[in-house]
Amino acid sequence: MLDTHAGAGAYDLGAAPAQRTGEWQGGIGRLLAEPPPALAEYLNLVEQIGLYPGSPALVRAMLRPQDRLLCCELHPEDHAALRARFAGDAQVAVHRRDAWEALGALLPPRAGRGLVLIDPPYEAPDEFERVFAGLQRAHRRFAHGVHVAWYPVKHGAPVRALHARLTESGMRDILAAILLLRAPLDAARLNGCGLIVINPPFRFEQEAPAILDALLQRLGTREAGEGALLERLAEE
Repeated sequence: MLDTHAGAGAYDLGAAPAQRTGEWQGGIGRLLAEPPPALAEYLNLVEQIGLYPGSPALVRAMLRPQDRLLCCELHPEDHAALRARFAGDAQVAVHRRDAWEALGALLPPRAGRGLVLIDPPYEAPDEFERVFAGLQRAHRRFAHGVHVAWYPVKHGAPVRALHARLTESGMRDILAAILLLRAPLDAARLNGCGLIVINPPFRFEQEAPAILDALLQRLGTREAGEGALLERLAEE
């Protein structure tokens, strides 16, 4: 697996930054307090790992002996934390390099199969364009791999534009999984999020709706416009 924006790997919810914002209480806190069956496997991993796991910690917990994880992180403190976490781990390589450059340099994987996760912070104004270009680059290098990109939903226009570009891109077998906590009308708020999945794994399309519904039941705000949707952007 290639994780392009790996972060620190795992996070202590008891530490000062997490306690100061308290944001986790409305997210993972609700899920752990009342675990829905559709999320049982994920929540069991969260409790086993001990800290709130980012994608590197989750993936590492699920690696088979023959699998490898490549993590990229540019932020110096997060990169140092990631290196310390996986020091001496022969199955994990940690790179301090640009995520978008890594999509060309580290693909295709030696194993010939795998997952590419693109999860940027969306701090740059052109981040949606970068994600689209990154998915194109990764797909050209590794056409039969599973490619996943996370995105926030603040205003609907950037999401609609991304979906339209993917539909018209010529890439095949693309799904969008979307969770809305409210109508995406206020660009200053995080109103939901979504995942683009190219070449989704076996049974993902059948099982994802139950996961989305479980998330909506636990995290929903009961505000107008909330909902969960699995949308096919391109056929197989």
